[in-house]
Amino acid sequence: MAKELIRCPWCMKDEHDKQYHDEEWGVPVHDDAKHFEFIVLDTFQAGLSWRTILHKRENFRKAFDQFNYKKIAKYDDAKMEKLMLDAGIIRNKLKIKATVTNAQAFLKIQKEFGSFDTYIWSFIKHKTIDHKLQTHVNVPATSAESDLISKDLYKRGFKFVGSTIIYAYMQAAGLINDHRVDCFRYKQVKK
Repeated sequence: MAKELIRCPWCMKDEHDKQYHDEEWGVPVHDDAKHFEFIVLDTFQAGLSWRTILHKRENFRKAFDQFNYKKIAKYDDAKMEKLMLDAGIIRNKLKIKATVTNAQAFLKIQKEFGSFDTYIWSFIKHKTIDHKLQTHVNVPATSAESDLISKDLYKRGFKFVGSTIIYAYMQAAGLINDHRVDCFRYKQVKK
């Protein structure tokens, strides 16, 4: 009889969550397109459950041109109005507009730093923060690093990048390893 893998408890209610946990969550990202995708998804997650966003992820991918930030940066009012009619995504005008604004600011960061990846990892000296969590009780929603990144992103023109959203993004993109130490993914992600 095969032994059941130990996972972080938050992913055990839903197959989408489990797959996301097992394949993506916490894996260090070094691809600008993937960074932008996670920023978009976390922007739309503000005030909602991650499960809601995860279930609509493919709809977001189609609606937002495969998360192509170069295309999104050029969206006009007509395109944004079309997105407001798309029942497959979260139809929030402020978040849609923020996605366009964020794409434009993302491009400016790439131009200044060579890549968004270089910029974002510099906040943590290019090394994943490992919280060595024993439990998921009282996991912080923010950190000194997410506060700092949030302030800098706002200064650079980003929207919907509060410290809580940035902390969630950092977890997703592997800047923070918040897998529990007994989770089978903890050591895999750490490598």
